[in-house]
Amino acid sequence: MMRIAALATVVGGASAFAPSQLVRRTAASALHSTLEREETAPTRVAPDAGWEPEWEGRTGLSPDEFMKSDMDSDDLSGMWECPLTRWDSEGIDVEKAQAEGAKQPHCPLEMKASDADNAMGAEYFSKNKEQIRADLLKYGAIWFRGFDLMKSVSGNREMHEALGLDPCLDPLHSSGLRKFASERDALYEEVNKPSLRQHYIGLHNESTAKRTAAYAAFVCFQRATEGGGRFLVADGAAILGELSPELAKKLYERKIRISVSNLDIPPSFPGPIKEGIKGLVDAAVAPKFDMDLEMIYEADGKPGRLQAVETAESPINRHPVTGMPVWFSNIHNHARKLRDRRPCGVPEVGMTEVFYADTMEPLSLEDCNEVKR
Repeated sequence: MMRIAALATVVGGASAFAPSQLVRRTAASALHSTLEREETAPTRVAPDAGWEPEWEGRTGLSPDEFMKSDMDSDDLSGMWECPLTRWDSEGIDVEKAQAEGAKQPHCPLEMKASDADNAMGAEYFSKNKEQIRADLLKYGAIWFRGFDLMKSVSGNREMHEALGLDPCLDPLHSSGLRKFASERDALYEEVNKPSLRQHYIGLHNESTAKRTAAYAAFVCFQRATEGGGRFLVADGAAILGELSPELAKKLYERKIRISVSNLDIPPSFPGPIKEGIKGLVDAAVAPKFDMDLEMIYEADGKPGRLQAVETAESPINRHPVTGMPVWFSNIHNHARKLRDRRPCGVPEVGMTEVFYADTMEPLSLEDCNEVKR
């Protein structure tokens, strides 16, 4: 298995998100969404990348070595809660934002360690902190390659502390879906499940409509032992710049809603019983995920299905530090039409879907494929 850990870090405050009003769907639109699904299962293909870097084949430490924590350092387990998402998506000129996004430099910026850099250890990062943080804003992401310091839990912590980044809890921490690799070092273990092999598994700056960390750091301590183990890095500015202008404007104007969980109830149940079940699920699910959710029956067209759906959100948002409009959406991960076309071991209860917020119809296959592209 592959052992991957992530540290979420945050800068600045945030404002609450005001949800858009729900537009109810008709029975006809629900039936249409069911009928437009293919009668035969589509071919499943693992996600690909537009650019692949050269593999350097570096040797890491053994698990016993890289998992050691410096017990002389402070215990960081009492982390701050992940802050509220800073939504600043009103009044964006989509055409202008796309032109600006297309002009940004290649992401990620690669920084390769020299022997002299490695000899400095954590001092390299404290000495170059201002330049590194400026480059992070300019390029969107930095890939540190060949640094001996980050080969271990303790060294990775030294790096982010030298850069002055403060840890916070994962936005989905309350769900119980996020396991710590080393809680005292504020390090989550992101992936270690065979069922999620070849699937998007959250190797991103984790966010929800409600909570988002402004910065995130990821480290991989060992190569996948069963093949695969690829990281996909997506540049929000580049995605916006490359997306078809028609779709970018369409999704920005209509907004989206994401369903995060399904509960299939016999369609024959009487209305009062269904409403009672909806109330019970709402009371149990919403607090667990710490998200603003609405319980809706048959949003995806499946009779009797109760879905927990997030509030309406814009797929384009301004960066909280630079103010640049960027693609700020997990459509690539959550759209059912894309999930059904790649390897996915997620049970039906955890399958997600993305809807146009104004009509609550699932995104079309054409629009999903353009986001995938």
